[in-house]
Amino acid sequence: MKLDAKTVYAQSSDIKSRAYLEYRRDMKRKAIAELEVRGWLESLLRRAYRKNSIIVEKFGGDRFLWFLRGGGVTQEPDYVVKGLNSEDIFFELQYANEEMDYYDFKRSKVGTKKRNEKKRIPKENLQFLYLIKSTPQYAILSPEWIINTGEEKVSAAWGSREVYAISNDNLKTQLKRDSDLEDVWSAINIKNDLLDFQHQKIENIKEEFSHLLQKVVDEEKIVQIIPRSLDSFFKVCFILDNINKIPKNINMWLVYALHFLDNNITSEELYQILYCVDFLYSRTSLSKTELQSFISFINSTKQKIKNFKQDDKAYQTNKKLSPVEDTRNVLFSINLLEDLTQDMLFYYGEDCKDSGLKPLGKIFENVDNIKEVHCFTKN
Repeated sequence: MKLDAKTVYAQSSDIKSRAYLEYRRDMKRKAIAELEVRGWLESLLRRAYRKNSIIVEKFGGDRFLWFLRGGGVTQEPDYVVKGLNSEDIFFELQYANEEMDYYDFKRSKVGTKKRNEKKRIPKENLQFLYLIKSTPQYAILSPEWIINTGEEKVSAAWGSREVYAISNDNLKTQLKRDSDLEDVWSAINIKNDLLDFQHQKIENIKEEFSHLLQKVVDEEKIVQIIPRSLDSFFKVCFILDNINKIPKNINMWLVYALHFLDNNITSEELYQILYCVDFLYSRTSLSKTELQSFISFINSTKQKIKNFKQDDKAYQTNKKLSPVEDTRNVLFSINLLEDLTQDMLFYYGEDCKDSGLKPLGKIFENVDNIKEVHCFTKN
């Protein structure tokens, strides 16, 4: 795993109460907001400064990855703004509910501490974009204003870390309105709903296979023999995932899993393949040859999803499946594909340069007619 000094890797306590896919779902919520807000922020700055050359890009390690295999978060700002001044300007995104009494800003994000200096030094070339959830209200705050205005305290919401707490009244003095934010929040809410809708697949699988976990007797035998059918392969991977074991010759298992993909695949088969692939991939490292096979698999899978029939709302790949479950399977598969793509770009970036893989511009960008799909899943 690639490590760098700007990334804080949390201990196992960060994810021990959540399964890996649950942890990734939770981490993806902020990625949804960050990627939806990026375009709006770029438009806002272009209008404010009358410069169409301004570019806003995602920044830091999580421009590729919103989750880390060992837990943790990056310490870098969320956006870099180019073309505004001679130097790049960085933005940190935060958002919260309107009814809060205080709005917290982690002290280490706002200012740097110097020896023998009681007061922190505001960070340079950094601004905080604060949004009020599901409203057109926003504020752009400087670290200096936060330090001078905030009350120093310890916040349970930030893991008992020291924060600058800005009162509701003080934040109101900085709030502005932009009606375009209403569309941004609408997109964020839709994608969070779809994130929860597809994740229900995990709960369904757990309920269906709970009896398998109770019957596991010989763990040693499970990790040695590669099942030949997709159904058996999927069940074994599910068991191993839930008892926190990995198969022997795991790379051989991964290569074998890739070959289950064929031309006449249904969404039921696809989500099983991707579950297995995701489970195995995240627990090993790939050689260059294996990586090329994996990239080919990802590209082929994306194309198959594009070819799935859709009636503007539901996906339909198998008449024996209900449209609801067919659609859930496809969204579940798209979600895993996004995670796998971003993970490869983060951990194998140099080897992926000529692969055709690109970081996501937005979460669920591969879902066609997303508003109609969302409406179908809600109704």
